[in-house]
Amino acid sequence: MSAVFNATVPIFALILVGYLAGRAKMFDMNGTDTLNRFAFYFALPALIFVVMSKVTPEQLGHYGFAAAFGLGIAVTYALGHFIATARGKPFADASLDALDGAYGNTGFMGIPLCLLALGQESMPPAVIATLFTACVLFLFGLVMIERGVQPADERGKIARKTARALLRNPLFIAPILGLAFGLTGVPLWTPLERFASFLGAAASPTALFCIGLFLAQIPIGQTDMRSLGTLVSLKLLFQPALTTGLALFVFDMPKVWSASAVLLSSLPIGSGPFTIAKTYGLDAGPTAGAILTSHLISVLTLSLIIAWLA
Repeated sequence: MSAVFNATVPIFALILVGYLAGRAKMFDMNGTDTLNRFAFYFALPALIFVVMSKVTPEQLGHYGFAAAFGLGIAVTYALGHFIATARGKPFADASLDALDGAYGNTGFMGIPLCLLALGQESMPPAVIATLFTACVLFLFGLVMIERGVQPADERGKIARKTARALLRNPLFIAPILGLAFGLTGVPLWTPLERFASFLGAAASPTALFCIGLFLAQIPIGQTDMRSLGTLVSLKLLFQPALTTGLALFVFDMPKVWSASAVLLSSLPIGSGPFTIAKTYGLDAGPTAGAILTSHLISVLTLSLIIAWLA
């Protein structure tokens, strides 16, 4: 039980401190945005670059992890879209619901949680999961929502917009650069490694603090409880159950990789869908409610999962 507390208490304590700071108005939206930008554009990419520069080709050969985690995302997204469409939601709103149900908080929460709960060996799968979520899933969700809101004659621009977004995403660029450098076999220049490690050390506390600020400041408004229950159930029940089954019983991978797949698939909903909803003028209420609710419930669910993995 002490292992569970050692892994979860620092995580949720930092989120709580950020939440209390947000509720106390110590940070306005501009301050929150500045901290988010620091974590997203500097600290997390530095951490990811250092991690991936030390990854060996043997570690990248665990295709079972990518299959289990990727299928977990894909099936959850498809089911979420089907349910929302069956309930009569327009295509763009159904695509947003599907993104909510599949989009875990892998970058800001998954990386520090894996580091504390599973150790340094879990960093490569955590980075790969972040790539799947923050790049592949996010951009696919963007394309689907664009398809729903754009007139038919404007849809040819979607591919160009998606490509530009991908090339500007530091969570896509950093692991590729780190991996490319690592495969050269040349060790990082010591001052550069220390600089990147020093900067990357700020990633976890800053990211977790930012989650708390975000949760304190998102406008919830009135929320359809049926929709809220569906989104939270997809993210905290269906996706983890499916990914766990695939990681443990279908695909072969080392224990730390399967444990990482289970833990990373069990994360609450990240902020990406809310950002897209606000950008495209969609109803962000259900998304905001699902993000907050999933984070609150995950205090219990993640503690139980870490105890089980231990």
